Amino acid sequence: VRHMLRIDDELAEFYSIAASEPGVGWVAETGAGRLLRSPTVFEDLIKTMCTTNCSWSLTRSMVNNLVNKLGTAGPGDIRSFPSPVSMASVDEAFYRGEIKAGYRAPYFAEIAERVAAGNLDPESFLDPDRSTEDLRKELKAIKGFGDYAADNMLKLLGRYEGLALDSWLRSKFYEKHNKRRKCPDKRIVKHYQRFGKWKGLVIWCDMIEDWF
Repeated sequence: VRHMLRIDDELAEFYSIAASEPGVGWVAETGAGRLLRSPTVFEDLIKTMCTTNCSWSLTRSMVNNLVNKLGTAGPGDIRSFPSPVSMASVDEAFYRGEIKAGYRAPYFAEIAERVAAGNLDPESFLDPDRSTEDLRKELKAIKGFGDYAADNMLKLLGRYEGLALDSWLRSKFYEKHNKRRKCPDKRIVKHYQRFGKWKGLVIWCDMIEDWF
């Protein structure tokens, strides 16, 4: 629970920066910014892969299929997210046919096999002594992980240097800061550049202000 709710994350510097900015001062006032994450890094890796190049409804469908078909049943047949061993027990065809994972099918199979065999240790990504650049390189070495997926995962690891731009963040930025007009990504990057290593968390909070 401490891991999922980010209870131990140190955000004092982030709140100090946010408090001095009129547009995001509300973040410090409300104590927002602790991005909910899964119980394990492995689960977040798979879920992040489920968000690439698809609608949110398809993301939810794939995650639900993984849980219902490979998860361990608990009381009332409520199921957990599948373990690496469980996911490694099925092949690419299963992910295509049963999970409806499309092009992700071989990526799911490979990452589960690597983790189950001990050749990849996602929990080691939480090591604070590892550099962000080293982590980004290792994440992008995982098949299916590009810039967006890597930077999204880094946010869940407490590294906010990347914006993790996707279609939803872009559209929200156009609406809020560019009079609903599309603009190049470099315009978005420039807007948040002054926030330094916190810019990835600032853009997320900025874009979800209406949720609060």
